Amino acid sequence: MQPIQMVDLKQQYAKIKTEVDSAIQEVMDSTSFINGKAVHDFAAGLSKYLGVKHVIPCANGTDALQIALMALDLEPGDEVIIPSFTFIATTEVVALLQLKPVFVEVDPKTFCIDPIAIERAITPKTKAIIPVHLYGQAANMEAILEIASRHNNIPVIEDNAQAIGGDITLSNGTVKKTGTLGTIGTTSFFPSKNLGCYGDGGAIFTNDDTIAEALRMIANHGGAKRYYHDRVGCNSRLDSIQAAVLNVKLPRLDEYIAARNNAAAFYDKAFAGHSKITVPNRASYCNHVFHQYTLLLEGVDRDGLNQFLAGHNIPSMIYYPVPAHRQKMFEAFGGAKYELPITDWLTERVISLPMHTELSNEQLQFITSKVLEFINKQ
Repeated sequence: MQPIQMVDLKQQYAKIKTEVDSAIQEVMDSTSFINGKAVHDFAAGLSKYLGVKHVIPCANGTDALQIALMALDLEPGDEVIIPSFTFIATTEVVALLQLKPVFVEVDPKTFCIDPIAIERAITPKTKAIIPVHLYGQAANMEAILEIASRHNNIPVIEDNAQAIGGDITLSNGTVKKTGTLGTIGTTSFFPSKNLGCYGDGGAIFTNDDTIAEALRMIANHGGAKRYYHDRVGCNSRLDSIQAAVLNVKLPRLDEYIAARNNAAAFYDKAFAGHSKITVPNRASYCNHVFHQYTLLLEGVDRDGLNQFLAGHNIPSMIYYPVPAHRQKMFEAFGGAKYELPITDWLTERVISLPMHTELSNEQLQFITSKVLEFINKQ
């Protein structure tokens, strides 16, 4: 049996090595390392795949979130509603821009931001909402957009770093890709993502022409023309070599999602009906692309399981052990005042198992047998 990895990029690369190496060599031969043909081709390809008008590549997913917020021309102290149960990048960009983070609860089944909690948190100072499509499952965008519309069309920025390629089915039967329903969508191409490059990378999406122009300018030192800078911006570009890798992987994204779902189905069957294990929920309005396969445990020593699996060379991860509102960085923003019992409850009970495109049945059988061995002794 091959050693078990949390994410096995080596085996995935082996299957596409010839194409990836050729694509990288093409960039090397062209010496167009910044904003080259590979970047333009990738932006066009991703735009077509997502069915969105504008795709603006950038340096990483955190930059994508920051640039999206900057394009809304918010003022210091404006409030941004965000979940606390998420990777810190979603929340830190709010503080970085001197905006006020307003932390709200998540749905205990989907782990995504709760629309009811959003509505309760809205004030006259609310200027943006950032739902996170966590672990590969979409937030309830239709409900969120309806709430935003009723409250003076509050802009909605979708953090799609963990769910690119996912589908959301609206009540009228229309199917849209995650990241394309809100005012702006953002994503990361960190290597472990479902669509990952071999370094850092990110992108921003929108159907709004005016916002797209602002996004492009901000990512390019605030200018549309070289040496002319109309607004405060930053320097955030997707390297041509990373775009070349993504051009090879984008046509395989649906295949990768299917492989992840096959692994998830194996896990589901192995853990079905166990009183101490809740397998990932599948919301009725979307599919799940399984960036992570995250169990919810009850009456189990979660940290003990993490250590037990490590002792058998099985990696597992806890996403996330400390919610954003309890992080030291948010003390000055009143993080300690928030009471988010569902978020706290989840941080004590979730554990993510290996999830990637190369998992074999032999590996999955070994992983599930060891998880059950530990839990059944509790």
